Amino acid sequence: HVQLVESGGGSVQAGGSLRLFCAASGSTYSMNCMGWFRQGPGQEREAVATTYVKARGGGGWYTDSVKGRFTISQDNTKNTVFLQMNSLKAEDTAMYYCATTRSWRYGSWGPLSSSAYNYWGQGTQVTVS
Repeated sequence: HVQLVESGGGSVQAGGSLRLFCAASGSTYSMNCMGWFRQGPGQEREAVATTYVKARGGGGWYTDSVKGRFTISQDNTKNTVFLQMNSLKAEDTAMYYCATTRSWRYGSWGPLSSSAYNYWGQGTQVTVS
């Protein structure tokens, strides 16, 4: 099993920045991909960014609405994945979740469907006004 704990959420004005943290513990060797998802009020959970944690040099996939503003990165020595969020907009307001999965396809940054992820954190709220 893998345990995930998110932190770093909060309230910020439009145009501001936040950095989300996702600390993993337990059977972290089983992790291949990490994803950040978000769910706004009355909305479905959507993938924001994903990464293959064993990729050299980092990198990831981003949903179109956050490209150029959000960056997913990782510190494998600390089993932590980050989501740097810049130029935040009101529409970024949501509960943000990190998740991990063993699923991975060569050449991809990880599944985009939440159903493919096995372990989830409790979420951290991001509010942009």
